[in-house]
Amino acid sequence: MNDLKSFCRMLSDESGKIIKQYFRTEINIETKKDESPVTIADKKSEEIMRELIMKEFPEHGIIGEEFGKHNEHAEYKWILDPIDGTKSFITGALTFGTLIALTKNNKPVLGVINQPILNEFLIGDNETAELNGTKVKVRECENISQATLLASDHYMVGNFQNFEKFEQLAKQVKLYRNWGDCFGYYLLSTGFADIMLDPIMNLWDLAALIPIVKGAGGEITDWQGNDAATGTSTIAANKKLHAAVVKLLN
Repeated sequence: MNDLKSFCRMLSDESGKIIKQYFRTEINIETKKDESPVTIADKKSEEIMRELIMKEFPEHGIIGEEFGKHNEHAEYKWILDPIDGTKSFITGALTFGTLIALTKNNKPVLGVINQPILNEFLIGDNETAELNGTKVKVRECENISQATLLASDHYMVGNFQNFEKFEQLAKQVKLYRNWGDCFGYYLLSTGFADIMLDPIMNLWDLAALIPIVKGAGGEITDWQGNDAATGTSTIAANKKLHAAVVKLLN
């Protein structure tokens, strides 16, 4: 596992070099079929990660946001989101990161959130989570009324989940902010937030988050409390809050 973690670090470093070259520069922004933005930084950083994976582990599969599937039925697969939070990236905000997951038989066993501008490398293996080599843990918050809630694009909740119940939760917590994408899960896993929600997710958005949140002592499922790895949404929190949040939202 340590060799795989070192390889994840190398993937993060190499993709990060590319992202740094384009951050806060004038770059062309394309629009994908789903209306989401994409840049040359997204494409080139995924390309280098795919190249390195195929050289080191030719038998492994790859699923990436920008270039799709390769050997998708392999026992081991790498799930890549080169820039999670492209909207943040193109506006010069620091709340984006590179997501890297390794799955075995479709179960995430390693996850990375790399923030190349901040030089912060967060990795989890379902048992532990480390930020730049130092172990991190979710915060111990027992009551929703004392919790900090984060969510990505709350206006999307009504399109995919129950917005009224989401509003009830947002009114009950101590603090609510829209710091979304991987940055929210980074804050949760390092003890600076208590609940993080996403009403709609793709595999490359969520696979890396699972080993990190669990490794930090938290719980992560889909919006209905089912296995996050097979879902299309997420609720992440410490174990004391998670069940209460799922119940309140459903």
